[in-house]
Amino acid sequence: MHGVMFQFFEWNLPNDGSLWRTIAESAPSLREKGITAIWFPPATKGAAGGYDVGYAVYDLFDLGEFDQKNSTRTKYGTREELLRAVEAVQAHGMDAYLDVVMNHRIGGDETEEVTVVEVNPANRLEAISEPYVIRAWSHYTFPGRAGAYSDFQWTRDHFDAFGADANQPEVSGKIFRVADRAFSSEVDPENGNFAYLMGANVDHSRQDVRDELVRWGVWLLETTGARGVRIDAAKHISRSFVLEWLTRVREAHPEREVFAVGEYWSGSIDMLESYLRETKGALRLFDVPLHFRMHQASQLGRDYDLRTLLDDTLVARNPMAAVTFVDNHDSQPGQALASPIADWFKPIAYAFILLRHEGYPCVFYGDYFGNDGAGGDDQRLVAHRHVIDAMLVARAKFLYGEQEDYFESPTCVGWIVRGNDEHPGIMAVVVSTADACVLTMQAGRPAVEFREITGASEDRLRAGDDGAVRFHGRAGGVSVWCSV
Repeated sequence: MHGVMFQFFEWNLPNDGSLWRTIAESAPSLREKGITAIWFPPATKGAAGGYDVGYAVYDLFDLGEFDQKNSTRTKYGTREELLRAVEAVQAHGMDAYLDVVMNHRIGGDETEEVTVVEVNPANRLEAISEPYVIRAWSHYTFPGRAGAYSDFQWTRDHFDAFGADANQPEVSGKIFRVADRAFSSEVDPENGNFAYLMGANVDHSRQDVRDELVRWGVWLLETTGARGVRIDAAKHISRSFVLEWLTRVREAHPEREVFAVGEYWSGSIDMLESYLRETKGALRLFDVPLHFRMHQASQLGRDYDLRTLLDDTLVARNPMAAVTFVDNHDSQPGQALASPIADWFKPIAYAFILLRHEGYPCVFYGDYFGNDGAGGDDQRLVAHRHVIDAMLVARAKFLYGEQEDYFESPTCVGWIVRGNDEHPGIMAVVVSTADACVLTMQAGRPAVEFREITGASEDRLRAGDDGAVRFHGRAGGVSVWCSV
């Protein structure tokens, strides 16, 4: 009920190979604060070797063990350091979730001739050239690994499209579909068909590809001992393959319950619900519609109607399937999907995901430790950590029993959680995007005294004889009142 995921990376981390060690060292303190799972960045070797964030995946079976792409370790460390980090996380009562990238390959070892047609980037179903031959970086021989763990070599037969991996002049911006292949119809319909994302696009319709990716998934969980996965670029991958992959990997590991969450980057709640139906509830999804609403609210301030913040979000429609988040590595400034939540709104956003029953919340490294190289006010970054810590304590102690919303004003909303017999504490949250405000909420019993836990107020409040309390809300922020 009170699970909290922690995304332990951001895009601008230093390329010093220290992250796996840092995760292992941080495990005791994060568990003590109330974190129950750690989301690791991609652990596999990327095309830029020790400088690669991990999403430009080169060799899935190289976890920082082989001298490939001018590096043995990955950006985050060596294979042994990864295994120790997973072990440390799970030894302290948390689950380790690994980021898996199965949509594309980048950094092939050899080129091959491929007959292609160019497609319209704005409508990938429209061919805009006659077939012709290009040389593509489509042959992956993995010479540094020399067949260890798998002797499968990726060739032109295993991809259905290419972009920057095409080896010819003036290729920038072009998308080449293999002439005798069709894109999967089981993907997001943006741009006509959004199967192609980057690099060499994996053809999941081939059974040998499906079998190899399943073998890798089984091997990955067996090797690391991790208990869950985050599936990258889910909107671009055949839905039936995602379901097959999860089913077969789980069948191979009956000794553990393999958690899965997908990244389906779309603001359309209908698209997310369709995806969940077609994958038969095999995984949860990040609540991107909620993130976009928070982004908009943080930009508009007092002009945004807070009463609508949860409308048409996954956490409102299907809370058991929703992984809620404020920001992540893709939404932070400087990234292609940048849609950062304004700094002043971050504490409000975290109240909505950490201090309500619905959804499985995820705390972002950048909001807790800061985003390296992204600028910003260090003192406010520290303040976010303080507020998040306070909310984690409140979540663990007070998030029990009936929850009642008081969404009465466009700029001042709140809710109260009244506890139960086993956990009788009461928590009230007041959010304001304008001036200081007061919300009268029903605590359910008289004479209960409340204090504010985030530093927004030093006052003490007391319930009247009728159980009602006039809870104060700070201007442009969040106030969390807990019974004493």
